[in-house]
Amino acid sequence: MTSAIASSGTKTTSTRQENASPEKFRLMLMMALTLVTGVVDAVGYLGLDRVFTGNMTGNVVILAMALAGAANLPTLGPLVALGAFLLGAAVAGFTLQSSPKGWNRRVTLLLTAGCIALTGTAAISLIVEDVGHQSIRVIVAALIAMHMGSQALIARHLGVRDMTTVVITSTMTSLAGESLVGKQRPRLLNRRLGAVLAMFAGAAIGVLLLQIHLSVPIGLGIAITAAVTVLGSRRWH
Repeated sequence: MTSAIASSGTKTTSTRQENASPEKFRLMLMMALTLVTGVVDAVGYLGLDRVFTGNMTGNVVILAMALAGAANLPTLGPLVALGAFLLGAAVAGFTLQSSPKGWNRRVTLLLTAGCIALTGTAAISLIVEDVGHQSIRVIVAALIAMHMGSQALIARHLGVRDMTTVVITSTMTSLAGESLVGKQRPRLLNRRLGAVLAMFAGAAIGVLLLQIHLSVPIGLGIAITAAVTVLGSRRWH
């Protein structure tokens, strides 16, 4: 009987490990997309004249301050990026509204389209010499923001807990108010901190790569998004 109990315990442990493995894999994919957000936000803010391409809260605040009379703040770029983000989210929502939760062909299609959009922005920055011209900056920001809106909706559709890929304010709130001081055993090293660090690392990497050329951090975003697309389509389930 002892051996039967031991065997049962071993099976239970094995089952838990098998169930945890797909969840960790999905979490890593969402972490990778969160890192991409940090990269492209660095591109937008530093390379495209203070435009947030993933963090729309920043654009709303910039627009509010500019409209209230604050000097030397952009309005066109943040406004267009905000509209493009909403458009990307709306298109993704329409595409996914009748599909079951989780990864499916439509998710793959949307992320592939995002890779194409990012590739277009990299090509523009390479081909057009005067990338500092306002109209060019606005076009590049809009394309990136449209993809980020789609990515945000995809993250909601996939439903990996605490992984929005574009917003970390709510994640930091949960980290401080639940992970650190909650009723359960406090945990600092968890997915919430991981999301914050992924965004932080992405922004830092974006700044470093911007010193080479605008297209370089965008290229990194393309590579990571493409890798997530391929791996997710093959192994999500």
